[in-house]
Amino acid sequence: MLAGDDTGALDQATKEFLAARPRLFGIAYRVLGSAVEAEDILQETWLRWQNTDRVTVREPVAFLTTITTRLAINFAQSARVRRESYVGPWLPEPVDTSPDPQVGAERAEALELAVLFLLEKLNPVERAAYVLREAFDYPYHQVADILETSEANSRQLVSRARKHLSSERRERVDPAEHKRLLEVFLAAARTGELAVLENVLAADVVSYTDGGGMRGASRIPVVGRPHVSKYLVAFAPRFWPPMDTRWVEANGRPAVLVSADGNAVALLSVDASAEGIDRIMWVMNPAKLLPYVESLNS
Repeated sequence: MLAGDDTGALDQATKEFLAARPRLFGIAYRVLGSAVEAEDILQETWLRWQNTDRVTVREPVAFLTTITTRLAINFAQSARVRRESYVGPWLPEPVDTSPDPQVGAERAEALELAVLFLLEKLNPVERAAYVLREAFDYPYHQVADILETSEANSRQLVSRARKHLSSERRERVDPAEHKRLLEVFLAAARTGELAVLENVLAADVVSYTDGGGMRGASRIPVVGRPHVSKYLVAFAPRFWPPMDTRWVEANGRPAVLVSADGNAVALLSVDASAEGIDRIMWVMNPAKLLPYVESLNS
């Protein structure tokens, strides 16, 4: 049995960890693009926190943030190797942000699926620096401490990440226009209306399907307005008739949950600019749809 002092110390440690948990999850999720992997990181952070001489820790949140970030970077480095052998395109695991719109961040930066997808192309340290600065507003000197680098280098890391995003992504439309475009797209995709699809898609649109190797999911991205439009029209008669659709929220944006007979089949989300829909993302890997399965039965 624990002595009274030990019990009190553990209670305090638990309180401090739970208070920091939304932020810790938000950092780990953004660095890894996976809620499941982020939860694994938090479990390891909690174990380390229990085994730390906490009397010497002046700022528990800063300490926990540092542990979580460094663990996430290490995990991301090995995850990159695993994702290179992933069958078909890899998309981030969507999270339902309706209960917590920002997933523990001061700002909702680096939360949209399209942003997480683009950040995946950065090295894990650049990604972590961007997340700490842009989503959580950490000053550069603190980013440097967490990443064990200089303040000047932390600025360079964030700058490189910003440049990468700006080169890969046009300025976004506002939320109302985003939803309107998705509504038009969904209606046209279901009925196979080629002209409407061509009107709503950007010229360089790319459609990604993350099926994790499941049968029937496209294993290569479909690129360009003509190809994407014809592809959608071709599979509309086979795919849509048995399907039900429901509007949900994923990573701070409206998305469409596609289901059949009470089973989640896909989560459809898009990225849109003034040019139209730039990216179409179909998350069909069953493991990545688990957070939304409950909503089908509610």
